[in-house]
Amino acid sequence: MDSKRFLWTDLTLDNSQAKKYSNTKLALSISETILSFVLLFLFTFLGISIRVELYIRTLLTNNFAVFLIYVLVLAVSSAIIFSHFNYYTDFYLEHKYKLSNQSFLKWIWEGSKAAMIGAVFGIPLLMVFYYILLKFGIMWWLPFGIILFIFSVVMAQIVPVLILPLFYKVILLDNESLKEKIMHLCKNAGLKVGNVYKFDMSKNTKKANAAFTGLGKTKRILLGDTLLDKYTEDEIETVIAHELGHYKKKHIIKNIFIGTLSSFLTFYLIAHLHQASLSWFGFTGITEISSLPLLGLWATIIGLIQAPITNAISRRFEFQADNYAVTSTQKSDAFIKTLEKLTDQNLGDREPHPFVEWFFYSHPSINNRIANIKLISNRIHY
Repeated sequence: MDSKRFLWTDLTLDNSQAKKYSNTKLALSISETILSFVLLFLFTFLGISIRVELYIRTLLTNNFAVFLIYVLVLAVSSAIIFSHFNYYTDFYLEHKYKLSNQSFLKWIWEGSKAAMIGAVFGIPLLMVFYYILLKFGIMWWLPFGIILFIFSVVMAQIVPVLILPLFYKVILLDNESLKEKIMHLCKNAGLKVGNVYKFDMSKNTKKANAAFTGLGKTKRILLGDTLLDKYTEDEIETVIAHELGHYKKKHIIKNIFIGTLSSFLTFYLIAHLHQASLSWFGFTGITEISSLPLLGLWATIIGLIQAPITNAISRRFEFQADNYAVTSTQKSDAFIKTLEKLTDQNLGDREPHPFVEWFFYSHPSINNRIANIKLISNRIHY
């Protein structure tokens, strides 16, 4: 038997599975977005939104109470309508392609925890938004944008120490050799981190990952146990070097600036488009609770327009971080092997359609990343 031909056939089958998995998830995501937009449009256009608000007002008189119940009605209705999408995408597909380690009850429990935590932080934020809307009118976008920025900074600080441990067991990395290499990389990059941790990612999935999280004193490096179990120290070192590349190239600061500017611009456009479109649906003022779904409609449209722009910037940053990983570790072969293993383990599509990559991908495809790494490596050696 021709071993090379056998290997090629095996890789082709694996990539075929990965492409089916990726394309199915993408199709489901697009379908869910379209369905959500259509239902929200009909909910508003057909006057159902007004009738829901009027009914709630027969039970309650306080504007904030009416707003809260209205939002809860929409949230629960949305959860019920899209429950089949969530089940198929997050549970069925993950098990079909042998990527999940969760039982159905465990999946329900993890999703319930996420929903409860989302409610704890989301409900107060929504109430603040409604207060600002009543207080500032069409200028709501400015104070709310500022508050949302502060909120995101606070969340970035508390997520590693308060939220993540609710989902995973997070402990100090016990591999001193690997920890020393990682801390050395951090020192060379001029980054001070609290410590290196590992978490039991395998309790939910067979996928592998690593990340930098936190701000200030809560900055830390997190390694999934699925990464630690199947990758060499050199391979893990290149993953961390890539993440450090984002810090060294000031991508974090640039993303904060771009994200903040984008948020204010988006809120400004939504506020004015919301006001301009009120009469189309029979509303008279922006503070009408039943008119608020229009914000979601405009946010979806603006988000679709912004997506290829923000993804293009993100892909550029990823290439730059890859370049730093190669030049700082001098381990291009290990990095390429790591990316290939991660792609296979996570069932990533090695070569998506160019349009799909341009519009939907925040990271370059694996083939484009490897080609770039080889180019950088050749420049170093020659």
